Amino acid sequence: MAKKILIFSLAYSPRLVSGAEEAIIEITDRINPEEIEFHLITLLFDRHIPRKERIGNVTVYRVGFGGEYLSKILFVPLAALKARLLHSQLHIDGMWALMTYMTFPLVLAKWLGVRVPYTITFQDGDTYEKVFERWFIRPFVWIIDWGIRHAAVIHVISTYLATWPVKRGYTGPIERIYNGAHQKDLSGDVDHEAVKALHAKYGKKEDDVWLINTARLVHQKAFDDTIHALTKLPERVKLMIVGGGEDEAMLHALVEDLHLEDRVYFTGHLDRHDVPLYRQAADIFVMPSRSEGLGNAGLSAMASGLPFVGTQEGGLAEYVFGADDTGEIGQTAWVVEKDSPNQIAGAVNDILGNPKHVQEVTERAREMILGTYDWDMIAKKMRDKVFKRILE
Repeated sequence: MAKKILIFSLAYSPRLVSGAEEAIIEITDRINPEEIEFHLITLLFDRHIPRKERIGNVTVYRVGFGGEYLSKILFVPLAALKARLLHSQLHIDGMWALMTYMTFPLVLAKWLGVRVPYTITFQDGDTYEKVFERWFIRPFVWIIDWGIRHAAVIHVISTYLATWPVKRGYTGPIERIYNGAHQKDLSGDVDHEAVKALHAKYGKKEDDVWLINTARLVHQKAFDDTIHALTKLPERVKLMIVGGGEDEAMLHALVEDLHLEDRVYFTGHLDRHDVPLYRQAADIFVMPSRSEGLGNAGLSAMASGLPFVGTQEGGLAEYVFGADDTGEIGQTAWVVEKDSPNQIAGAVNDILGNPKHVQEVTERAREMILGTYDWDMIAKKMRDKVFKRILE
């Protein structure tokens, strides 16, 4: 009989999928359901989607009242109560909290009687200070710390994040297992007709250069820096902003203030399966993040063969190596400091002026991604090094 793991994730497919949620999908879809059966509790953001449905190898349960603020506040107790109910019906064998704050419902579920081993995945893109030291988190941070200290194993997606559980008093095993690139980017298959149609849709001229970022529209992703960099670049350089997020209205306003309406395109939220097409249609990936757990979008950009401009903040330092890097891999990107539109513009100009060097760097970066950030290998490591530990 298959063992059962219960996952806590505030957001999930189909509508709200960022790097963390994509990781759940990619990992669970590659694990034999006769070996491990996954159940997941998430917030009901949209009343028009089912409260329970099967997605791949995950049975999804949605709690709450449809995305209202009160629903988000009550997610922790509602999720914990749902976990207790599922445990009584299914006999859960282990739990998995995706991201630091999902430790809250996991711990409460444990206190309510779901006394099974568990793991926590540190996959946060925010800074350590933002996660643990904000004024409204401080009164409750002891709950997170209790949960961290009692985990059977902790999974982190970067060396940077591996320092976090130790700071919170954890002394158990830590497994560093990266996330992977999007499978369509890894495959290298390009739908040339679809790319042509996308160029036509947005009126891309032959000499136009498209910058792109496919991350969430939030402060840490620094879309505003890339928009400011456009003012220092030739008019043929445009920016494609793919996705949605809380900063969308602010970014629209910034584009209007800088009179860049003809040079910045907003796609809004897209299904994750459609995003690789936009990378295939673009020319340069720009990800000047202010903080990053690892950056799935960056991995996928390198897998797609795009030249990459980005910072080395947080987990980006795992694979973003500049021209001065002395490691065995060599240059994989054009490195800029955070909050530096001038450096972004300089990197883009360097890419445009050195096509032969760009080809060498992008081929090296893609080779690195193919060797390390493959989801099949990642799922096997998660099964053998994390899940088996909580199911023994």
